[in-house]
Amino acid sequence: MSDALYHDAVRVLTGWTATSDEADLARKRTLELLADGPVAMTRAHRAGHVTASALVVDAAGRVLLCLHGRLGMWMQLGGHCEAGDGTLALAALREATEESGIPGLIVDPEPIDVDVHEVRCGAADGAPAEPSVHFDVRFLVRSPAGATEQISEESSDLGWFTPDALPSPLASGTVRQIAPALARVL
Repeated sequence: MSDALYHDAVRVLTGWTATSDEADLARKRTLELLADGPVAMTRAHRAGHVTASALVVDAAGRVLLCLHGRLGMWMQLGGHCEAGDGTLALAALREATEESGIPGLIVDPEPIDVDVHEVRCGAADGAPAEPSVHFDVRFLVRSPAGATEQISEESSDLGWFTPDALPSPLASGTVRQIAPALARVL
């Protein structure tokens, strides 16, 4: 993993004003994890690792959620950072583009949320899923008008939802990021 991505994560989370008390606690926990150095950005780090997610929002205030194929819950798009990611925001944008199939997405470089949660994720080499902790930094990603999503291998379904009609089951922490995202869009 690049040192640039690690230094960006430290910079972003040090300077970010959290959007909720829960997000601030998660921000502090993530900075504690990052004290372990660049390895904290990788799946190899046994204490957990930093991930990047994107809440894709359109001009009407609808959010694009995916039904995660393995977890069976609706959530924002996102995942593991990769060696070529220069910043956390660009990692979130890459994940959103890959998982939605929508070209022309635009990422807001300031996070909307940070969430720490336990997951079972497989190693990059396809090894079986093992317990881990994701320190997930979440970003607003704006969708261009008229965008059409394409389901990826990681999702069972994709759908646009209004905040008052969200699908179920919904992953924990998903709702918390909607208000800060919409405050920047609408």
